[in-house]
Amino acid sequence: MAGEQEPRPGQVGLYQREPSQALTGIEVAGLGLSGFWLLLSGAFFLFGGADLPDGGLGFVIVLMVIVLPVALIWVAVMAARSARVMREEGTRLRAAIDAIRQAYVAQAQQGRSEQPHPAILKRLDEMSATQKGLETTLAMLVSVRAAEAAASAMAPPAAAPEAGDQPALMLGTPPDAMKPPLANADFIRAVNFPETAEDKDGFAALRRALKDRQAAQLIQAAQDVLTLLSQDGIYMDDLRPDLARPEIWRAFARGTRGREIAALGGVRDRSSLTLATGRMRADTIFRDAVHHFLRRFDQTLAAFEPNASDAELAEFGNTRTACAFMLLGRVAGTFD
Repeated sequence: MAGEQEPRPGQVGLYQREPSQALTGIEVAGLGLSGFWLLLSGAFFLFGGADLPDGGLGFVIVLMVIVLPVALIWVAVMAARSARVMREEGTRLRAAIDAIRQAYVAQAQQGRSEQPHPAILKRLDEMSATQKGLETTLAMLVSVRAAEAAASAMAPPAAAPEAGDQPALMLGTPPDAMKPPLANADFIRAVNFPETAEDKDGFAALRRALKDRQAAQLIQAAQDVLTLLSQDGIYMDDLRPDLARPEIWRAFARGTRGREIAALGGVRDRSSLTLATGRMRADTIFRDAVHHFLRRFDQTLAAFEPNASDAELAEFGNTRTACAFMLLGRVAGTFD
């Protein structure tokens, strides 16, 4: 590699094998044990007066007593030598990997002019374009919220009842109860968020959904987690999850948990799961936002499911908010 120093005479290079020594401590010990056994067994047969059978059987017994222990000693020696060589090879391999990593980091910090792989450049361009689109959508969503707040602030206060008029009965009916319910089509379109800044129908559905308290809470929670996920380069349009059947969504909405609704965790992208899991453990803000989103999703789906058809549930399961639930539900262990 360019820029690396050549190994000096007598120095072992990073990718070179050390010259094997003639004898190591293991071989010396093996030689000593072998010599000791040969002397001991030879003295026994020469001076011990052992009564051995005549013929070939006696020779075989002598050979086994002398040679077999020596062979076992050298089997142990070779096994120990192989283990030492493997440890040394592992150490050199780790050193080589560390050197490559340090060279890559140094190259990135110095801002060298080498061009990355074309596939990497294409992926970075796609991520940049997707992030710009998401930022535009989120900016439009914020502007919609600001406009709604400004309209509420500019609305004239309710006229006080004149003297003599019958006072209004405080029956505790919230103003939201007087509004017509949010249409399922608008809710589904809103939780999928507008596709582009020119998606007029998407923004119209989003405005109508933000007037519904429960839907607005889910949309805000989804917006928060989508923004946090985009900081790690995780975008719902890139995940392509396995869609679950409507009956699985209905079971989850009615309180079923665990393996029975595991099909809802259809996100299989390992890099996204790994990044989200790591941030879940290290980032308290991200973890709180995820748990808040999962609670809002659970409550909103429980209210939406009884009035939704199978086709509407299937369409809801294909939205960006549902995809974020599939990813974060797996990270949080909802389907375990």
